[in-house]
Amino acid sequence: MAEIIKLDFDRAMVETAYDRWAPIYDLVFGGVFSKGRKAAIQATNRIGGRVLEVGVGTGISLPQYAPHVRIFGTDISEAMLQKAKKRVTELGLKNVEGLAVMDAEKLEFPDNSFDVVMAQYVVTAVPNPEVALDEFARVLRPGGELIILTRVSADAGVRRFIEQRLQPVVRPLGFRTAEFAWSRYAQWLAGARGMELAERRLVPPLGHFSLVRFRKIDVAKAA
Repeated sequence: MAEIIKLDFDRAMVETAYDRWAPIYDLVFGGVFSKGRKAAIQATNRIGGRVLEVGVGTGISLPQYAPHVRIFGTDISEAMLQKAKKRVTELGLKNVEGLAVMDAEKLEFPDNSFDVVMAQYVVTAVPNPEVALDEFARVLRPGGELIILTRVSADAGVRRFIEQRLQPVVRPLGFRTAEFAWSRYAQWLAGARGMELAERRLVPPLGHFSLVRFRKIDVAKAA
């Protein structure tokens, strides 16, 4: 497993950072992440059913879901969610079941509640990523998919050197650059019960991000 740099990265810091991002988030990140967002939502729409979007933010993704998909969105930032609620009201998005402030590491849902769990650019912004991934898997129904858009760091070389130097700079902004080589995701998957890799592909920008689909094995059907 790649070396993990221990940082002072807690819920309060993340919440404060994204409260600050709320007024300008769509302007700064809307276009930059649009292709990855579109690919992830297309994958979600193909599955359908009930969807949990963790880190729904300002709700920028919500209008892109198919009308038959039922969505519940959570975020750590109340300021972000206020913008999401306004978007739902203004656009009349009747397929949005609810929006709530919630910690990605302590989801307030029963086991097996959703057909898809979507997390866009969230894993690198939580204090304990493996705990969050375990929670995503817990609330996912057998046969359902965990779809994440995530930064994948370099394991070695010049890019890793740069990412390590950038990390203290971007940490106060609410994300990290150097802790998330693919080996870390692979190690989580190896220890996760009933999860398998369905797809991994690069998405813009710069090829530093990936769309990853994990499927929760339906033990009954497998038997």
